Amino acid sequence: MSLILRFAKYSEFSLSLCKKIAERIPTTIERVMNNTKSERKSRYDGRTKKRQWEERRSDKGAGLDPSLPKLVKTNEAEFQKALNKTKRRKFCLLMGYSGVNYYGMQRNPHTKTIEEELFQALFDSAFINKECYEQVQNMQFQRAARTDKGVSAARQVVSLKLDENFDLNTINEKLPETIKVFAYKRVTKGFNAKSQCDGRTYIYLTPTVVFSSQKDPPCIQKEFKLSKEIYEQVNRLLGLYIGTKNFHNFTSKKQPTDPSAKRFIRSFICEEPFVKDDVEFCVLKVNGQSFMLHQIRKMVGLVIAVLKGIASEDTITKALSVEKINIPRAPGLGLVLDYVHYERYNNKYGNDGMHEKLMWDEVEKDVQEFKEKYIYPTIINTELEKEEMVKWTLKKLSRHSYDSDEKYESDDEGADEDDLDEIEKSKQQNNI
Repeated sequence: MSLILRFAKYSEFSLSLCKKIAERIPTTIERVMNNTKSERKSRYDGRTKKRQWEERRSDKGAGLDPSLPKLVKTNEAEFQKALNKTKRRKFCLLMGYSGVNYYGMQRNPHTKTIEEELFQALFDSAFINKECYEQVQNMQFQRAARTDKGVSAARQVVSLKLDENFDLNTINEKLPETIKVFAYKRVTKGFNAKSQCDGRTYIYLTPTVVFSSQKDPPCIQKEFKLSKEIYEQVNRLLGLYIGTKNFHNFTSKKQPTDPSAKRFIRSFICEEPFVKDDVEFCVLKVNGQSFMLHQIRKMVGLVIAVLKGIASEDTITKALSVEKINIPRAPGLGLVLDYVHYERYNNKYGNDGMHEKLMWDEVEKDVQEFKEKYIYPTIINTELEKEEMVKWTLKKLSRHSYDSDEKYESDDEGADEDDLDEIEKSKQQNNI
């Protein structure tokens, strides 16, 4: 009996305890759920809270320092004007220059060059900013051909990015009179004046007296006139260079096995002589795909040596073989970059309706006037005054040694450097 009563009390206590627990469970569950929702809501609000937009910073540092000024908001018209002002397009410029008194085309620090004059004129005209002036890569600048100290150009082409509103007259006003930009044309955005040039034409202006034979009685410049026989012989010898030949002997430190020594010459002729100030001159014109350092001057120098009887005609054949020969180098005064050709570019883009052919016929008169006023007179007057070609034939050419071990002349004036990058690359490959 006592056991039954004890069990009944225990059951009654348990039932009472269960009732109390059951009453508290909803409150506890509700409190836990509320706390969980509160925590989730706090994190959720942080993730989806709308961004508080701030004033646009005037530069990357502005806004971090309260002392820095904030960018002042401009209206739509001013914003559009600023946007249009900074819009740049790719152009190519046709320019001519007399290289006398300049140390070549390419810019060099603390040196008077053609490019430095051009960049300064563009900067002074506000057509390029300071960054482009100091780092020309920022405007994708490239020239069609490098001309060295003393070499002139009648039709040099450079490519670069410029503001659409640049003015040719303003640029020329900032340039010296011996440098002129004749015209400009819009080109494709990937255009490169050097790599897309598929031909270059150079001329070499010289007095015809240098073709006189050493066997003939000495004569002064004003007395000599080129005979028909010698004129035909000059053209025949120049024709030996036409075609794809190995010109390793016609440059500096080039091995005969170097593939870059092979160059393609399309034509090489002597034009009809003309008389200026009682002295007869002629123009040697060569057209080729590209030329190496000193190549044209050495081609001319060797032909003159053969005509004067200092070297045999076989020397030209040997010089174009793998045999190493030291070739005489003519002075650089008469060398002029006359034309750069873009036949492939013209065929591909010249008729697309958006770009023009790079032919420049519309400014041919201006080019000829510039040549007659600044290029030819400088060469002719210097020759008449100093007789550089005559002195070269008497003092250097007559004593020249064709031994390949002889050191090259130290005079670098007039070197033509269409692809100096290839020469440097070849030096590295051959550990020169």
